[in-house]
Amino acid sequence: MGQNSSQGARMTSPVRVIVVGAGSRGEIYSQFASIHPERVQVVGVADPRKFARTKLQQKHKILDENIFEDWHNIVEREKFADAVLICTPDRLHKEPAVAFAKKGYHILLEKPMATTAEDCTAIVEACTQSDVILSVGHVLRYDPVTHKIKELIDAGVVGDVMHIQHLEPVGFYHFAHSFVRGNWRNEAESSFALLAKSCHDIDLIHHWAGPRRCVKVSSFGSVSHFGKENKPTGAGNRCLDCSIEGDCPYSASKIYLNRVKQGHTGWPVSVICPSSLPDIESVTEALRTGPYGRCVYECDNDVCSNQVVNMEFEGGLTAAFSMVAFTEEICKRKTTIYGSKGELSCDGHEVHVFDFLTQRSTKHKAHNDAPRNFGMSGHGGADYHLMAAFISAVANNDPSHIRSGPEETLLSHLLVFEAERSRLESRVVYCGDAGRR
Repeated sequence: MGQNSSQGARMTSPVRVIVVGAGSRGEIYSQFASIHPERVQVVGVADPRKFARTKLQQKHKILDENIFEDWHNIVEREKFADAVLICTPDRLHKEPAVAFAKKGYHILLEKPMATTAEDCTAIVEACTQSDVILSVGHVLRYDPVTHKIKELIDAGVVGDVMHIQHLEPVGFYHFAHSFVRGNWRNEAESSFALLAKSCHDIDLIHHWAGPRRCVKVSSFGSVSHFGKENKPTGAGNRCLDCSIEGDCPYSASKIYLNRVKQGHTGWPVSVICPSSLPDIESVTEALRTGPYGRCVYECDNDVCSNQVVNMEFEGGLTAAFSMVAFTEEICKRKTTIYGSKGELSCDGHEVHVFDFLTQRSTKHKAHNDAPRNFGMSGHGGADYHLMAAFISAVANNDPSHIRSGPEETLLSHLLVFEAERSRLESRVVYCGDAGRR
């Protein structure tokens, strides 16, 4: 990507950003400005929800003239910031990304890029043609532990990589929250689970595979357990009215109400009260009337609760990915990489390498200087490092700071679409060759 001459070489003042979509992700990314006001300043926000945009305005002291219900009004104005953080719902990524790119804004775009291959391609083309920096929210590329894995592979500690085995344990109540009751439960309203939840993981496998292209893929998966046919006898339609709620691990009372009673008002409790701060009264009302109080066996969810993806890359490298809803761990990925000289394993916290020659195991630590409690608990400080890299890239007009840039991210997204096509069509898909059987 070329440099944008209008930006100059290096900024001496803070990078000015606009938040488009002031929900959970927008709030997390903008938190970086509170920690590093000398590096970044939030100067605008757009969100149709008054509570969300007012909350961000008060936190960052944004001028009234830069508060918008509709992001289209920002594009109509003269450019008044350096970059935009696009954190709108999945299906509302493409239009603002293309519009802001054409306006000359650098872009941090929450994953997934978009919900179709065509829209992903259009975003990359717009950013390339407008010569703006694009960083996609593949936060795990910035996780110090997963980055250490890439460094060790590139250093040759396991020799030639032969096979990658990777597991994403979503977490039983996380899946119920986001993918049964929540915003990503229904493909028509958001996107399929492999894209919404696991494009992170397919991207990591693609990243670890290096320059080798994926040549074919197969995938299997379905909606398991969370359906009317599995509803226990005597269960109610809402958890607050259910006589057997005490015996249900997916009880909304347990997931939300018990937490707020213990003083916990962060995720996932904060999500269910979009118009007020969560407390016992507002959470109870949300469970009584809103989507998060529904019985998990009576929802309109249709996205996979478990899915496997098998991939073959050039040179014979194979990879196997599993996404499972029904786990104790929440998003603590587990990875094993098998090479010609050794075996690398990671439990989400530590990396161990067993050397075949010496028959000894070495533990490798990853340095993480992210502030505690920044971002999502399952992201290991990666949210912080993603923002740090993006702000550095914009401030120095240097896209090399970005680990999740347009071209490679597009390739991994296209692989996700190919995998889902395999699942839907029950066949092996030869990547990049739609007509081949």
